[in-house]
Amino acid sequence: MLGPMNFNFRHVEVFWAVMSTGSATAAAAMLHTSQPTISRELGRFEHVTGLTLFQRTGAKLVPTEQALMLFEEVQRSYVGLQRIASAADGIRHHRHSQLSITCLPAFSHGLLPQVCRLARQRHPGISVSIAPQEAPALQESLSAQRYHLGLTEDLAAPPGTAIETLLLEDVVCVLPAGHPLCAREVLAPEDFEGRDVVCLAPEDPYRLRTDSLFRERGVERRMVVETLSASAVCATVNLGVGMAIVNPLTALEYAPRGLEIRRFSESIPYAVSLVLPSHRPASDSVARFAAALRDTCAEIGEALRTLAGPRA
Repeated sequence: MLGPMNFNFRHVEVFWAVMSTGSATAAAAMLHTSQPTISRELGRFEHVTGLTLFQRTGAKLVPTEQALMLFEEVQRSYVGLQRIASAADGIRHHRHSQLSITCLPAFSHGLLPQVCRLARQRHPGISVSIAPQEAPALQESLSAQRYHLGLTEDLAAPPGTAIETLLLEDVVCVLPAGHPLCAREVLAPEDFEGRDVVCLAPEDPYRLRTDSLFRERGVERRMVVETLSASAVCATVNLGVGMAIVNPLTALEYAPRGLEIRRFSESIPYAVSLVLPSHRPASDSVARFAAALRDTCAEIGEALRTLAGPRA
């Protein structure tokens, strides 16, 4: 006699259908197959389990005590088996392609919502899990191959990864609507002289670079607000508190809310880079999401050039 491990999900499915509907004919209709097929699979299931599951009285199938006992267990486990079968089918047909993504917090609200929308429009089965992290933890997670892909501001790849720069633009100036400097297309450091300014935290790398630049030019600004995120900077500027220099991605996010964007005469590059762990298996879903990232970044670059105007 064959051992119980030789039956498969189809045998359990047929048994469950017969027990649930009360007949081979109704079970065949439920499973979109024929009555002879149901009878044949049911006979095989009895053979491999070594159980007598039904008494056959003419065209009727009457469950035995063994069938009733087994059905209790099948009912408990069948839902889980259905989910496994459905997941396997979805993976096979690319309907369930969950991606784990890690990124800097700014990308989680300034870029990835647009990318997710585009990716879902193209491939409705894609699902995404996003884990924002600050730079040191982000690099460690990517190097440890914990995520399918990551997004960083760096141009150099963390150990064990490959990097591709998707967007490379300079930081921009942002002003509230109606600010006197809105009349200019490009702002120079000297335009900040004596102005109220909203800044990132003193240890932020972009804050350090702008502070150094203004010191070299001898420009004195009035630092009225310091905050940790570019999003908070833009929100504060948009309320008329001051002007600022921020990354173009966050600036563009706030443009529909009335924030004015202008080019800065000095080049301080800002990058959006895609990071792929080198030792994770290749995946169609990663390739599709990366394509959506590239296309979204291209659109953002074009929108930024339109809003901010040409460099002087």
